[in-house]
Amino acid sequence: MRSSAARIAGIISIIAGIVFIVAGAATWALITSNLADQNITVADDSPMLAGDDVNGPFSAFAEAQIINEHALDATGGKTYAELGGEVRAAEEAGDTALAEELQGQRTTVTNASFLRASLFTSVVSYGVAALVVGLGVLWVLVAWALTSLGRSTVPASATDRRVNA
Repeated sequence: MRSSAARIAGIISIIAGIVFIVAGAATWALITSNLADQNITVADDSPMLAGDDVNGPFSAFAEAQIINEHALDATGGKTYAELGGEVRAAEEAGDTALAEELQGQRTTVTNASFLRASLFTSVVSYGVAALVVGLGVLWVLVAWALTSLGRSTVPASATDRRVNA
C-alpha cells in the first residue's frame, strides 16, 4: 500500500517537474524573442558586451547599465530628484530658460529610468525562468526517487516470518 502511494506521488511529481521545465524554457524563449524584436544593441561605449544584440539576460543588463551612465552624463551626474529641486529653484528665481533646460534633463532621466526598468524586468524574468527550470529538474529527480521507493519491495524481517508462520 505504501509503495503504491509513493509511486503515484512520484509519477504526479514527474509530470509537474516536466511542466516546470517546459514552462521555464518557454518563458526564456518568449523573453528572448521579444527582446530581439526590439532590435536593441548594447551601446558601443559599454564596458561589457558592447555592440552585442540585446537578446539575453547579460546583454539586457549591460544595456541597462550604460543607459544609466548616459543619463547621468547628460545631466552632469544629477538624479531625477536633484533636478526637480533645481527646476523649482530656477522657477522661483524667475529663470524660465534654466527651468526649461533642467526640466528637459529631468525628462531624459525619466525616459532612461523607464528603459532601464523594462530591461531589468527582462533580466529578472530570465532569472525566474531559470529558477523554474531548475526546480523542474529537482522535482523530477525527487519524483524519480519516490517512484524508486514505490517499486522496491521490503523483505519481511525474521520476526515477521515467525509471527506469520
